[in-house]
Amino acid sequence: MLSQIEDRFNTEHPGLCHCLRWKGQFIAAERDLTVPRSNDGLYWCMHTQKCIGPDGGLAEPGNCSSPGRNCYEEGGHED
Repeated sequence: MLSQIEDRFNTEHPGLCHCLRWKGQFIAAERDLTVPRSNDGLYWCMHTQKCIGPDGGLAEPGNCSSPGRNCYEEGGHED
């Protein structure tokens, strides 16, 4: 079960939708590798500005990495 949760909130998931956002993207500091990631689950879609995407599904890495989702936009992120 833990691996499912880790995958659900993995912001380094391959093929992540370009429109998915999370607060960690906006912290202007280098990541301290001695501090574990918080994975607080605060994600939103750039299209709706909410935690629900335009297709009614949750905006989170595990859901927003599938080209099968109608609102998916390829492009990825640079952290």
